[in-house]
Amino acid sequence: MLAPQKITYHKIAHTLEVAWADTTFTLPAELLRVYSPSAEVRGHSAEQRKLQTGKKNVGVRSIEAIGNYAIRISFDDGHDTGIYSWEFLHDLGSQQDRYWQEYLSELKTANASRLPHIPVGQWQPPGPSR
Repeated sequence: MLAPQKITYHKIAHTLEVAWADTTFTLPAELLRVYSPSAEVRGHSAEQRKLQTGKKNVGVRSIEAIGNYAIRISFDDGHDTGIYSWEFLHDLGSQQDRYWQEYLSELKTANASRLPHIPVGQWQPPGPSR
C-alpha cells in the first residue's frame, strides 16, 4: 500500500487525519490507542490482547515516520511502542465503526469505562476559604 499523502493531528479534537489520493479517514486518538498494534496491547495472540480502559481523553504527543511503511505514535499517557503501518491505518479507518462497536462491547462486558480511573483519596474537594 502506498503511503498517505498527508497525515495531520488535530490537537483540540484529538483526531488523526490520514489522507490518501482516493480517501481520507479521521481517526480518534482513543481508537488508535486502544487498538495499538504493540505487543503490550495486542499480545502475541488474540487471547493475550489486553483491553485498554480509561483512554477517552488520550492525546497524541508525537508522530514519527518509520521507513516508508509506517508511523510510530507516542501518546500522552506514555504509550509509544505501536508501529502503525499504512495498511493498518487504512483498515482501522475503513472499518472504524466496527472497531468502535467492538471496543464499546468489550468495555461493557468487562464492566469497564472509557473514563480515566482516579484512585480514591487522590482528589479532594476544595476546602472552605479562610
